[in-house]
Amino acid sequence: MVVRTAEGQTVEDWGRLLADLYESHAVRALRFAYLLSGAREVAEDLTQEAFLAAFDRLDTLRDPRALPGYLRTTILNLARAHFRRQRIERLAIARHVRLARPSQEQPPDVGERERLWHALQRLPFRQRAALVLRHYEDLSEKDTARALGTSVSGLKALAFRGTQALRAQLDTQEGSDE
Repeated sequence: MVVRTAEGQTVEDWGRLLADLYESHAVRALRFAYLLSGAREVAEDLTQEAFLAAFDRLDTLRDPRALPGYLRTTILNLARAHFRRQRIERLAIARHVRLARPSQEQPPDVGERERLWHALQRLPFRQRAALVLRHYEDLSEKDTARALGTSVSGLKALAFRGTQALRAQLDTQEGSDE
């Protein structure tokens, strides 16, 4: 017995399509999630959740070329929710225990890439997301603003503040290395 979807595709065809889509977009989606989260395990979870959501809505996607944008937006929203949840959990623990959060500073690394990576992770989520979307994902200002749910001028302000904060962190790190 052959099972067919409403469009006449077999379940086997559908599975092959999903596998092809995953292979085509998984690496880039995982990199994006990793840049936002800074943790491989979190990035893998975000990517998996985004693909599940995308596959669930695949039949309503009018243009298959829109899948990368859909994945990017889904990962961004999932990351935002993850960090919001994480922040709330930290506040609840701090309130409960009445202790200050321990310092998360790490000794400065010699490599410029590592220094930049750590500085990027210290930025507030929206500033980090603005910089990653603009400079890593190479989205236009308009597309980045849309992904973040803000205006182009709001995006410019986020990116400016993020860049300034990165510079200040790197200058501070450089001063402490000397």
